[in-house]
Amino acid sequence: MAMAKTSKNGARSRGPSWDPSPVEVDKLHLDPLNPRLAEYGLNENAAQPQILQVLWKEMAVDEIALSISANGYFPFEPLFAEKRDGKLWVIEGNRRLAAVKVLRDEKLRDVVRAHDLPRLTQGERSKLDVLPVIECSRGDLWRYLGFKHVNGPQNWESYAKAEYIAWVHNELGKPLEEIAQTIGDKHSTVTRLYNGVQTLAQAEKNKVFEREDRWKNHFSFSHLYTGLGYDGIREFLGLKDADLEKKEPVPKAHIKELGELCLWLFGSKSKEAVPVVQSQNPDLRQLDEAIKSTRGLSAIRSGLPLRVALDISRGDDRRFRESLVEAKEKLQLARGTLLTGYQGEPDLLNIAKEAKVLLDAIVAEMHEHKGGSSKASRPARR
Repeated sequence: MAMAKTSKNGARSRGPSWDPSPVEVDKLHLDPLNPRLAEYGLNENAAQPQILQVLWKEMAVDEIALSISANGYFPFEPLFAEKRDGKLWVIEGNRRLAAVKVLRDEKLRDVVRAHDLPRLTQGERSKLDVLPVIECSRGDLWRYLGFKHVNGPQNWESYAKAEYIAWVHNELGKPLEEIAQTIGDKHSTVTRLYNGVQTLAQAEKNKVFEREDRWKNHFSFSHLYTGLGYDGIREFLGLKDADLEKKEPVPKAHIKELGELCLWLFGSKSKEAVPVVQSQNPDLRQLDEAIKSTRGLSAIRSGLPLRVALDISRGDDRRFRESLVEAKEKLQLARGTLLTGYQGEPDLLNIAKEAKVLLDAIVAEMHEHKGGSSKASRPARR
């Protein structure tokens, strides 16, 4: 989601005074360009009731409303607003504004179904008729917002952080390194977030992915920006180190693969496709490993479960080695716990006998395979 355009230097010809002024609540508007709203499918055309509903449902505005109803609005917490198209749009403080609007307006209580909120007296309501507001531009405020919400005391989710970083870099022209220094974060982290949100934007622009069509309500953006740092996924998308800071990082020849990756990460309701990656650990690493091989990639594309595709990608030689090593470790554990864990149960003894038969057969066949004796080797003397 693109935020409001501002001059490249991020400042007006005349800077803000930073002194708050009282502004009537009815003249203040919730900001559709809030980076947090994009995760819930809202854009710059979102109506005020839509924004209010998302804020109330997803961002704990009810807690703020309860606090304000009990304590009033603290005057030392001004809102920051930008004048655009003749209106004041709140850049910072949307949750507080939403809380005040709902407390003051019975109709808005119905919109968000906040019927259990305390009713204010006329005197309490009149104290919320105006709020302290500092008028400024987004460019004036980018450093403050970045420190506070990207790596500060009131952290946004990763997608909102990435949207904010992309706006500052793309619209204000600030280098990613400067953004990282300003918000107190690592350059590598800022670059990963930027790379992730630009890759996502590229997928949506090329219509190989629709965020609203994802399988789960929760948008697991971290799957994407984390996966873009893995060798197998980078090779699959044709990504190079030099592409990380590009607005369109994925080469055009790999747009189809980008759509496939988004399907595996996020699924699709319209295609009735469940995400291959259910959890970042260990599924994302396993997907990365599976698609490194032609066999594993074909298995994923054919719809086989991730675990099966991973086994196919590893090949029988590796699977055989890993199975033997794992079996040895389990047997060592069983022997170490025999005295305290075995109480003479017949079924456990039968399992051990069956395991011995299998092990003897494996050893015999291994000897035959390498041209040795078919007779199982005798146990070593102690």
